[in-house]
Amino acid sequence: MILHTIVPEFLVFQTNETEYRKHRTVQCNGVTLLVQQTETNEYEIVRVLSSDPKHYLTYEPGTKLHATSLQFMV
Repeated sequence: MILHTIVPEFLVFQTNETEYRKHRTVQCNGVTLLVQQTETNEYEIVRVLSSDPKHYLTYEPGTKLHATSLQFMV
């Protein structure tokens, strides 16, 4: 993706790089999700990586999942 803008990079990409390292791509019941581990060893959905609208009704960002229901992708 190419982003053409006059806005400085630190305003467009405000999240610290260490936050991105906490993210993991997983599959839950055949749906690919981007999750982040919480302090309670659960995983919180950051983004749904699917083009199927039904998946957005089932898995919404902020929902917490247990690690036993996830398949971690490399």
